[in-house]
Amino acid sequence: MAGLSLYAVAAIIDVGLQVAGWAVSSALKTEKLYDGFGSVTFISIALAALAGLGGSGTAKQVVLCGLVLLWALRLGSFLVVRVFKTGGDKRFDRVKSNPGKFAVYWTLQGLWVYVTLLPFLFAISATGGASTAFGILDSIGLSVFALGFGVESIADLQKFKFKVDGNSGFIRTGLWKFSRHPNYFGEIVLWWGVYLVCAPSLVGPQHLAAFSPLFVTGLLCFVSGIPLLERSADRKWGSDPEYLEYKQRTPVLIPFLHTRSLENKDAAAQGAEEAQQSDGLEQPFVP
Repeated sequence: MAGLSLYAVAAIIDVGLQVAGWAVSSALKTEKLYDGFGSVTFISIALAALAGLGGSGTAKQVVLCGLVLLWALRLGSFLVVRVFKTGGDKRFDRVKSNPGKFAVYWTLQGLWVYVTLLPFLFAISATGGASTAFGILDSIGLSVFALGFGVESIADLQKFKFKVDGNSGFIRTGLWKFSRHPNYFGEIVLWWGVYLVCAPSLVGPQHLAAFSPLFVTGLLCFVSGIPLLERSADRKWGSDPEYLEYKQRTPVLIPFLHTRSLENKDAAAQGAEEAQQSDGLEQPFVP
């Protein structure tokens, strides 16, 4: 891939891995490789970026590669262990035996990877001057990333342990006492942290890369994350007084801050109707 820009290399890696993952998974009619391939795509692009820097990269650029690798290795290994431990992922039950519909998921995952990494790609490709040196905003960004990474990691571990211990109800301990989706809160925060580290390196139209963390935020809050999980929870425990009390008391995303725009009080009824009409394509394509 000598002579190609990092943007082109990243696109080739992204598309290649999604096509390979889709082909193998469709042949085996399994969803167990999906999250793993997503994480491997992030890892491969970060490693390609690191290799492309050679010995000429700045400390900031190397650190950015490290942030992406740290996040992808942690989340990827967790998701792979979880899917094999639990025996599967119900998100894909209706589509994994249909290559055409299954391809939609892999296409969307490829889009998610590339859009999420846009600020990173711009910052790694930046050259010279203060734009690639550490500054105050970078320190703030690293702190924000550390907060989000810690929250997501702890929340994932707490819920995994809750399930492995044989609990069949809803989790409301640990970080889940303060947010109904602390793992998503951490995910959103850490990508804003990455953007803040990248921001000083952006020039001109590259500042549109702010769309990247906005994309992650919107995706988890309004499309594939919180709405679906809220509807699922309402269907399971909507008649449980303890769940209703927990839902009323606990913010949906940001600890100690109730956000009405994310609440769906009629989720149980809507979710039941959607479950009957669904062909599976509305399911989430990110963890």
